[in-house]
Amino acid sequence: MSSSTTGTPVEPAPTARRARFPFWAQVLLGLAVGIALGFLARNLELGWLTTLLSTVGSTFVGLLRVIVVPLVLTAIIVSIANLRQVTNAARLALQTLVWFAITALISVVIGITLGLLTNPGASATIDTAGAEAPSTQGSWTDFLSSIIPGNILGLEASSSSDGGVSLSFNVLQLVVLGIALGAASLAAGDKAEPFLDFNRSVLAIVQKLVWWVIRLAPIGTAGLIGRAVANYGWDLIGPLAVFTIDVYVGCAIVMFVLYPVLIKAHGLSARRFFAGAWPAIQFAFVSRSSVGTLPLTQRVVTRNLGVSPNYASFAVPFGATTKMDGCAAIYPALAAITVAQLFGIQLGIQDYLLIAFVAVVGSAATAGLTGAVVMLTLTLSTLGLPLEGVGLLLAIDPILDMIRTATNVAGQALVPVIVAKRNGLLDEDRYNAANVSSIESDEDPSDVVSQEKVAVPA
Repeated sequence: MSSSTTGTPVEPAPTARRARFPFWAQVLLGLAVGIALGFLARNLELGWLTTLLSTVGSTFVGLLRVIVVPLVLTAIIVSIANLRQVTNAARLALQTLVWFAITALISVVIGITLGLLTNPGASATIDTAGAEAPSTQGSWTDFLSSIIPGNILGLEASSSSDGGVSLSFNVLQLVVLGIALGAASLAAGDKAEPFLDFNRSVLAIVQKLVWWVIRLAPIGTAGLIGRAVANYGWDLIGPLAVFTIDVYVGCAIVMFVLYPVLIKAHGLSARRFFAGAWPAIQFAFVSRSSVGTLPLTQRVVTRNLGVSPNYASFAVPFGATTKMDGCAAIYPALAAITVAQLFGIQLGIQDYLLIAFVAVVGSAATAGLTGAVVMLTLTLSTLGLPLEGVGLLLAIDPILDMIRTATNVAGQALVPVIVAKRNGLLDEDRYNAANVSSIESDEDPSDVVSQEKVAVPA
C-alpha cells in the first residue's frame, strides 16, 4: 500500500448525515393521523378505536399531570431561594396579577361586545324545559378554601362508588406551599442549604422527565384529537351555532389581535411569540387541560421565549389557576348573554358591569377550582340568572373547551413574557430566535432553575 505526496490531497469522505424529522413536524403528523383515525372511528362506528384513542390521549395527559406536583413545588422553592429577596418576588407576583387583570378586562369587553352584536341566545333553537343546574358550582368563598393546603403536597383524596380512592392536587396550593417553603429556606439561612440542594437535584431530574414525556406528544396529540373527532360531531353545534361561532371568534380576537398588540407595545415580535409558544398552545387545544399542559407551557416560556426560569417557575403555575381569558372572560360573558336571552331576561348596564367584574376578580376567587363551568355558575349566580342555563350549554362544552384552553395557555405564556420584559428578566436573544423547534434542545443549562441566579431590580 502506498501513498502519493505529489498528487492532489484527497478530501476525507463526508460523513453521511441522518435526515432528522423535526419535533414540530412529528406533532403535526400526529395531529393529522389523529383526525383521520377519529373520522374513521366515527363514520364506521368503531367503538374499539374510539376507546383506544381516548386511552392514549388520557394516558399522555395523565403522565404530564403526574409530574406537575414535583415540578411546580421544587421549581418554586429553588426560585424563591435564588431570588434571595422575597420582596422582589412579591413585586413580580403583583405585577403578574395586574397584567392578568388587564388582559381579562379587555377580553371580557370583547366577549360582551360580540354578544350584543350577534344575540346568540335569540337565534338558538333549544328547549329550556329540561334544563338542570350543574352539581359543580363556583362561589366567592372558593378562594379561601382552595388556598390553604390540606397537607404538605396539596393532595386531595376522593372515593368512588366502586370503593376505589383517587388522588388529585390543587395547583394554587402547590404555589402557596412552594413560596412558603422557599421563604422559610431563606429565613433559615445556611441550615437550609441541604434542603435546597435536595430540591435542586429533584428539579433537575424532574425537568429531564418532563422532556421524556413531551417527546411522546405526537402520540398523545393523535389520541386526543382523534377522541375529539370521534366523540363530538358537528350535529351537536346546530342549535347553538351562533354562540359556538362567537366563542371561537372571541378567543381568536384575543389570541391573534389583543395579544400581538400587547407584545408589540413592549417592543417584541408577535410572530416570534407564537413561534415559541405554539407547541403549548397547540397541545392545549387538543388536551383541553391547562394543568396538563403546564409542564409544556413552562418549558416553552423559558426555553423558547427566554423568560427567566426563576420568575417563570411561579408565574406559569400561578397563571394555570388564575389566568383564563378563554374560560373566565370570553366564555362566561357570551354564555351569560345567551342564557339571559334563552330565558327571556333583559340585562342592563349594571349586569354587564358585573360580568366584567366577575371576569377580572372571579378567576382569582375560584382559583384552584378549574373549569369553565365553575366560572359560568359564579357569573350566573352573581347576575341572578337561572343556573339551569348551564345544563343547556354542556352538550357542546368539549368543542368550546378546545379553543378556550388554547386561549388560556396563550395568555399564561404572554403575561410572563411581558412582566419579564418590563423587569429585565427576558433573554431577548433567545426570544428573537424562537421557533417551534427550539423546544427540541435537551441540553441547555439555562433551563435548570437551580443554575441561574437572577438579580431582580429593586
